[in-house]
Amino acid sequence: MTASTEVPEVGPRQPCPCGSGKRYKVCHGKRARDAGRHYVARPFAGLPGECDWVAMREIVSAATATISLTGEHADRSVVVCTLLPGAAPALVRDNGEILLALQTVAASGDPAADLGHVLTTALAAEPGGPVDPGPRPPEAPRLHDLIDLDADFDVTVHDGFDYWLDPESTPPVEVRSALDEANSAIVPAARLTSVTAAYWCSLGDRDQVRWVLPHDEEPLLDGLARLRAAGADNLGEGTRLLGTFRTNGVLVPVWDLVDGTPAADVEEPAAAFGERLTAAVADSTPLDRDQRRARSGLANRQVTIR
Repeated sequence: MTASTEVPEVGPRQPCPCGSGKRYKVCHGKRARDAGRHYVARPFAGLPGECDWVAMREIVSAATATISLTGEHADRSVVVCTLLPGAAPALVRDNGEILLALQTVAASGDPAADLGHVLTTALAAEPGGPVDPGPRPPEAPRLHDLIDLDADFDVTVHDGFDYWLDPESTPPVEVRSALDEANSAIVPAARLTSVTAAYWCSLGDRDQVRWVLPHDEEPLLDGLARLRAAGADNLGEGTRLLGTFRTNGVLVPVWDLVDGTPAADVEEPAAAFGERLTAAVADSTPLDRDQRRARSGLANRQVTIR
């Protein structure tokens, strides 16, 4: 699927293109019918840092990134974050700064439109509390209509949810309690600096790298298959590519690392793998037998993350 695909060409009994494993008619097909809106296969395509938007929505526990708006709201301070207290979609601080959360339940098949509606509501809301956007009207803007698409999207990964707290005020007891509870369940993570949208995650019993890649699925699977058949799909000695999962229209490979591997030790192997992958994806020659076998294994190996 490409970034421009809005309505997936699948039948109601076929697997949903989102990768959930459900049939389309009971997954995004049902949501699209219920909402009266189309399912957008790759909702964050066209935004600066598309893959990092996906990572903040699906992979990272606690992270923030400042975005720039256009037009009459260009002077407003807006921080995109992974999660807010009580899974609120947004909140407006007393000083007018907006926190926009990505890890919320999508109301339709287009998260970028849902988030655009939340942000529009927050821009008009009174300072000092969470935002209740209500149902999204058909004419509501998408994120793409509100954000400066030429600005950078720089993600900061945090070791806790202290970004919830307004440094200029004392948090209510319930917010402090929710913060402590959320911090106890956080998955430690770090964004690699040598490549784009790759995240080291520590799960307690093992360490992983989860890498959101921008390539279309078919050439990416071909490229990964070429590397797997050549024994070049790892991130260093003792590591292994577990498989991939699909989300928001892109493919996310997941590697298991040697226990105790810090994020810094993965930087050089990740950069080297990125160069190998770029060359493998650009290779348009037909796959040989071993590569086809490797591709079949990758296509059928869907990873479930936690």
